[in-house]
Amino acid sequence: MTRLFEEGKIVQQSSGSVPRQKRYLDESKGVEVGSLWADINPVAAQAVERVGYATQKPEALLERIIKASSNEGDIVLDCFCGSGTTAATAEKLGRRWVTCDLGRFAIHTARKRLLGMEGVRPFAVQNLGKYERQQWLAHEFSEPAQRVAQEAAYRAFMLQLYRAEALPGYAWLHGRKGRALVHIGSVDAPVTEGDIKATLKEFWQAAGRPDGPQTNTLHFLGWEFAFDLNDTAKHMAAQHKVDVKFYQIPREVLEKKAVEQGDISFAELAYVAVAVKQKARTVSLRLTDFVVNPDDVPEAARQAISHWSQYVDYWAVDWDYQGDTFHNQWQSYRTRRQTQLALETPAHGYPQPGTYRVLVKVIDILGNDTTKQFTLDIS
Repeated sequence: MTRLFEEGKIVQQSSGSVPRQKRYLDESKGVEVGSLWADINPVAAQAVERVGYATQKPEALLERIIKASSNEGDIVLDCFCGSGTTAATAEKLGRRWVTCDLGRFAIHTARKRLLGMEGVRPFAVQNLGKYERQQWLAHEFSEPAQRVAQEAAYRAFMLQLYRAEALPGYAWLHGRKGRALVHIGSVDAPVTEGDIKATLKEFWQAAGRPDGPQTNTLHFLGWEFAFDLNDTAKHMAAQHKVDVKFYQIPREVLEKKAVEQGDISFAELAYVAVAVKQKARTVSLRLTDFVVNPDDVPEAARQAISHWSQYVDYWAVDWDYQGDTFHNQWQSYRTRRQTQLALETPAHGYPQPGTYRVLVKVIDILGNDTTKQFTLDIS
């Protein structure tokens, strides 16, 4: 006690009171955090970080968890992405991160949240559903060792969901729905330009037969579609005088309950038009049209839309796409507070001459991705 008194760490507030020891916070080990965390408030209705997701957690909660269990540069994994709180907090704390979710709305919410952060590093949104689809294919259909029989069972199942009838005797034409012929895309590969060419070729060979289908309409069903396929295929189909439509196979197909209840809807692939304004090494882009199938949009939302741009929730540009990760080098998106969308980019300058690939990514109000890719020659 004498030593503490000499160090100035004993205080007696008044004569006759009990002497007390001065304690400084930076010298104290503190109190261990217990298992009940009652000092972190939930996300309030008017909180800046609120994104309107039902299960959103406070960033302060994830900050405590991440700081206690990782160091800067470590990888943080969250397998239930939700509103993206883990990824956003890990990004702010200098961690790398991977986050996953089965819900399209969760991924869409998290992506917009991350894009709204100042200085966020480039990240990729990957659809890894093909692994799940492969397991589903092997589980649902017999003879997994016999690929041909398995594929035939898979196509028959898809035709049934699409309410189409089988069309035997063809390699690329798999069914008929009304007056339209139907091609079913593979489980583990996107529909490509090669698929389109092969199907068109078989289509015209069939049309030349006396018993061939009397139609000029083709429907392509796919889990994924190659970049710019809508543009390319429409051009090819116009040359061959064929009406081509693309339909997305929904993930709900993998859910037995949804199939049994009939809750399966095939959405038509959207189309985006972009105008390019180039002057020397400076380029700007403008969205000029975005076409979605209005039947895929809920009635209430459809009635509120008076201009095509209202179907766009956000769009982004990678000015030098390298064919791997999409870099959000510029983006415009809607928030609760900022409902207006910029339809034209600021001028982007290229420091060096050369040939550059530009990729435009548009996300509609349903969370679907539509891309457009083109090449710029900068001299």
